[in-house]
Amino acid sequence: MARYFDVHPKDPQPRSIGQAVQILRDGGLVAYPTDSCFALGCTLGNQEGRDRIVRIRKLDDKHNFTLMCRDFAQLGQLVFIDNKVFRAIKAATPGPYTFILPATSEVPRRLQQPKRKTVGVRISDHPVARALVAELGEPIMTSTLLLPGEDEPLTDGWQVKEELDHQVDAVIDSGEAGVDPTTVVDFSDGYPQVVRVGAGDPTPFEA
Repeated sequence: MARYFDVHPKDPQPRSIGQAVQILRDGGLVAYPTDSCFALGCTLGNQEGRDRIVRIRKLDDKHNFTLMCRDFAQLGQLVFIDNKVFRAIKAATPGPYTFILPATSEVPRRLQQPKRKTVGVRISDHPVARALVAELGEPIMTSTLLLPGEDEPLTDGWQVKEELDHQVDAVIDSGEAGVDPTTVVDFSDGYPQVVRVGAGDPTPFEA
């Protein structure tokens, strides 16, 4: 049965954040709110957590996993990024965007897209997501909480707990989350390609 944490949406209680982070460190899988919608998250080294996300979402090997980062210093350790791309991404973050870029050796191979060796990275503007990453001290391997056959992600923490009570280890609820996943921009070829329009304005990345 999943632990349930009811936290303040703008100033999440440090004790609850600390308990949720301990669950992550202990190998758990957590559902948490972001500035786009709910997401599933585990630590980078958690192979079982990654496999659980694959099973919950029924993902195939074409899926780009996303690493939720605290800041650009952390992001820069995970992906190759030149000055032009850096400036474009910097102008849009923190925010509801996922950027696909070539992965560095810091990213476990199982989290890289097998053929292209890419990974998604993002810096959220949601206080809960930011608090989790800051307390953990490393990126969170994350994926939109969009269940198979559904057009929209789950938006309510209690609904998430009811649906996934025996598939995740904790649910963090800070009020109703958004229904739009992130806008995904692929920079892996050196220029922006908008591959999914979501919560973030795609205009800055469109030719």
